[in-house]
Amino acid sequence: MISRRMTCRGIAVMLAAVTVLPVGAAHAEPVPPASGPEAELVPGVPPGPYQPWQIDTPDQVLAPKVYTPAAKEDAVEPREANERTYALVEYVPLGDAAAKVACSKRTGPYQRQVERWLKLKVDGKQSGADCLAIRGFQTKHKIKPSIGFAGPVTWAHMQLLSAKKNPNAAKKCPVRSYRVACVDLTRQLTWVQKGKKVIYGPVPMRSGRAGYGTRTGWKKVYWKHKNHWSTLYNTPMPYSQFFDGGQAFHAVYGSIYTTVGSWGCVNLRLADARKLWGVLKKGDRVYVWGRRAGT
Repeated sequence: MISRRMTCRGIAVMLAAVTVLPVGAAHAEPVPPASGPEAELVPGVPPGPYQPWQIDTPDQVLAPKVYTPAAKEDAVEPREANERTYALVEYVPLGDAAAKVACSKRTGPYQRQVERWLKLKVDGKQSGADCLAIRGFQTKHKIKPSIGFAGPVTWAHMQLLSAKKNPNAAKKCPVRSYRVACVDLTRQLTWVQKGKKVIYGPVPMRSGRAGYGTRTGWKKVYWKHKNHWSTLYNTPMPYSQFFDGGQAFHAVYGSIYTTVGSWGCVNLRLADARKLWGVLKKGDRVYVWGRRAGT
């Protein structure tokens, strides 16, 4: 039996910059995009069967009704994601996307960070040389469109690459003898460590938006529900692991690289959520710190 209590809030909405919904998309009340330099950015690849211009999926707000799933329910594995669901699609200015420019002349919201990462002159201004260097990185790592715009997806991928060897180099996540799931809101990364050894990740994730932030501090995994579902919004939340009221780790069937965050949960790609499901146990500790950009 699947839990019937409403545990989520919100429905998928379209970016405010896009006024035409893809065929078959639900009509929902638009939610204003994040403020600041990312507010007018849109995915650089047009809508299609695998990449809708969609910025949100529902996340937990109310704590779920905890119960012990039957063996038959736990034996069911969540469905696979569609091809290219988690493709690295950069958010670019609408004008660049419409014109399909080869090399953007615009200064991106993460210009300085990207310049510093690529060891370019750090002046926060897009140049022809900057564009070529950024475009080269995007092409190498299959970030589309590869037009040299220093957007949120490019910067997020750079942070992931930098964290691969030692995600806890800054020692922000407490080292303990037991397993600790580390949730870095600033870099939008999560991993699990036991002592100083990283046993899972780091992987990219999406945390709560402004007003619905993922709560910081020490938490504990108190319920695991592989096939969790919001009956009110008819929304799957595969491999849910609740650690604070209604906030949980869980997979989403859509991009986690959106400029607007979740409603509080830690959203993961399906393969990452599935692997984390096998790593964490009920009672394991979770430590959350930092601040998502725009919150």
